[in-house]
Order: sequence, then C-alpha cells, then structure tokens
Amino acid sequence: MDKSVTGIMVYYYAVCRKKLWYFYHEINMEQDSENVKIGKLLDDSSYLRDDKHINIDNVINIDFIRSQGILHEIKKSKKIEEASILQVKYYLYYLKKRGVNGIRGKIDYPLLKQSIDVCLSDDDIEQIDKIVTEINEIISMKIPPISINNKICKSCAYYDLCYI
Repeated sequence: MDKSVTGIMVYYYAVCRKKLWYFYHEINMEQDSENVKIGKLLDDSSYLRDDKHINIDNVINIDFIRSQGILHEIKKSKKIEEASILQVKYYLYYLKKRGVNGIRGKIDYPLLKQSIDVCLSDDDIEQIDKIVTEINEIISMKIPPISINNKICKSCAYYDLCYI
C-alpha cells in the first residue's frame, strides 16, 4: 500500500506520529488553534509580490518559488526547525523523483528576519525513502500511536485529545 505522502505528513511525522495519524484520518483540531491562526495570518501577509501556494499533484504545497530555482517555505518560528527542514527536503525529493533537478529550498522566518538554505543530499534521499515507508505504516494502523509527552505537546492543537 503506497498512499500519497504529502509535505505536511512528513512535517507531522517529524513532530509527532500521533498527530500524523490524526491528520491522515481527518481528525482535525487545528481550526481553533491560535498558533495555526497566527501562522495563516503571517503567510497571508508576507511576500505579497510572490505567487504563493503552488500545489503540485495535491501532494506538495510550496509557499512560493522565486527565480534561480529556489522554493520557499514560510514558518513562524524556529521552534520545530528540524521538521521544517525535513518538509522542504521532501519537496525537493518529490520534485527530483519527477525529473525536476537543480532546485534548492529556503525556509523563511519573516518575524525573525532570518532564513536558512536547504539542500537535498543522497543520504537525505535514502532517509526520506525510509520515512515514506514508515508514514505509510503509521497511517495504516487501526489506532493512533502513543502520545510522545514532549514539551511541545502543551502548545499543540491536539493536546486535549491526547491527554485529557
């Protein structure tokens, strides 16, 4: 079974496997989350001159692409930076698998006035192949994985569902 793994699924995989399972099974708690609302407002009000939300195959949704083959992902903070980096690497991986080469990624933090460059290595491709397999295993489970009980859980939109 090979379901279409999306960029947000890769992000959630890195953040919390339980959140990934909930998301895939359309158990959505984020509509009332203040963090999600702030992120959406930031996305809507940043980089207004760029064509944004480039959806490819309903699998990846790139915030925007600028010249010189650089795709951009907008994030509010560096709080879960490793998950953001993995998400952008997945975008690059997905495009490479479809014959698009020579493209790079960048994560923009407009509130911090910072950005970081993201590239895809051969090791990253191997890692993402494994991650895609693991994601398919997680979303195929009958019940969600156990809660991770991490410090980020308290600010998660799914906190009540996991712990109360």
